[in-house]
Amino acid sequence: MRNIQMLSLAGALAFSGAPALPVSAATLSYTADLKSASDSPPNTSKATGKVMAWFDTVSNKLSWAVTYTGLSGPATAAHFHGPTAMGAHAAPVAPVPPAGLATPMNGEAMPTDAQAEELADGKWSFNIHTAAHAGGEIRGQMMKK
Repeated sequence: MRNIQMLSLAGALAFSGAPALPVSAATLSYTADLKSASDSPPNTSKATGKVMAWFDTVSNKLSWAVTYTGLSGPATAAHFHGPTAMGAHAAPVAPVPPAGLATPMNGEAMPTDAQAEELADGKWSFNIHTAAHAGGEIRGQMMKK
């Protein structure tokens, strides 16, 4: 009986002109540990870093914060790559602007629906390049938190 009453109340609200309840955004969290051993090919750099990223499923906005230490020199480039398996190469899909390469790096991008699905499936990585390691000094695979 209670279910019928609840359905009646829901129906009455739906047709009463009462405002709809707000839709809340679902935010997915991702992280990656950046290491030289994870780059492709691996190198012997002692640098390390951490990526924290958040994807808003309503606005389709990806926001990130990246910190790093111990690079062999200034960062010359940094970006997300995808779709890629751990240790494999892929094209950059979300670059960090050249003016934003110092630690901490903060930024945002608007991935396509297909790219958002790749990120959710663990098929994106993040890496940081330097002059000494033009192909990438440290890298990490993005994983759901």
